Amino acid sequence: MKIAVLKELAAGERRVAASAETVKKFKALGAAVAVEGGAGEGAAVADQAFADAGAAIGSRGEVLADADIVLAVQGPEPDSLNGLKQGAWIVAQANPFGARDRIDRYAAMGAEVLAMEWMPRITRAQSMDILSSQSNLAGYKAVLDAAAEYGRAFPMMMTAAGTVSAARVFVMGVGVAGLQAIATARRLGAQVSATDVRAATKEQILSLGAKPIFVENVAGIEGEGSGGYASEMSDEYKAAQAALVSSHIAKQDIVITTALIPGRPAPRLISDAQVASMRPGSVIVDLAVEQGGNVEGAVEGEIVERHGVRIVGHRNVPSRLAADASALFARNLYNFLNAFWDKDAGRPVLDAEIGDAIRVTQGGRMVHPRLLEGA
Repeated sequence: MKIAVLKELAAGERRVAASAETVKKFKALGAAVAVEGGAGEGAAVADQAFADAGAAIGSRGEVLADADIVLAVQGPEPDSLNGLKQGAWIVAQANPFGARDRIDRYAAMGAEVLAMEWMPRITRAQSMDILSSQSNLAGYKAVLDAAAEYGRAFPMMMTAAGTVSAARVFVMGVGVAGLQAIATARRLGAQVSATDVRAATKEQILSLGAKPIFVENVAGIEGEGSGGYASEMSDEYKAAQAALVSSHIAKQDIVITTALIPGRPAPRLISDAQVASMRPGSVIVDLAVEQGGNVEGAVEGEIVERHGVRIVGHRNVPSRLAADASALFARNLYNFLNAFWDKDAGRPVLDAEIGDAIRVTQGGRMVHPRLLEGA
């Protein structure tokens, strides 16, 4: 069993899908590991570190030759996989909806694609969940990016010359990224508030020392739906919540938005009028900008200014913390393969619950129901 680790070729991608730690662990399972030269440069992992862990270092062609499993952060371009054998696994964040043409080409190549972002939200898969590990870092980095753009201090400071007021930070969306953003902003000394469409998040917000912003005494918030995602709200609740959030945003110094819907454009949370209601010098960080954005006027890959407010739209935020993001991503992949490693077969053998949830292509065709529904 040969595992190949590729150098990421996507613009701005600095992460790598393995670490010296996971290479050693794969070797202990009995696998051979080959790493493309320079794969870890962006994440401060030298080729020698991989070699010392037992990996063979080579060109892409050498690494792919006879590989049974290919590990990558982002799904590699099919043209870069010359020589990949039929039936080889590609284990990566495959972006099945956004890169449908690429998925079709994987199928034509005979590759079996395992989309790690579709890992089911079940207890035994938590350690394999790349979205959680990467979102956690994205929430942290969003606060640091906001602090870098904000022209004032975060904590309250009492000095002989007077008092500096604490920054007011509002987090919209209390998933993994939002919770980490709340915790980080609190550690920096800000006054933090947060909102979400799920009623159960009130307790989470309070547990982190932040103020929950929710409409009271209006029916229609149904709480958490299947798979950990939000369910639908009543029209009355939506209107009341929108009015409350609008009045709250106008008083904030920093807003961080984190709302994403799998397979669909990000929901619009902040309008241009709401941006205009904020005082000059305020900052908004849109973590959903790559899926259309939560903020009207946000531009993917840019920091723009509207009505005196800076709107931060960095791409691929986890890659901005490449070393830690890579280490966590690599552990997610190792935990996944190790959980299904069959010693007799000398390779991982997936079960139906997780295998069917993440397997996108197999045997030269598309197999995932979520993609076949839209075919």
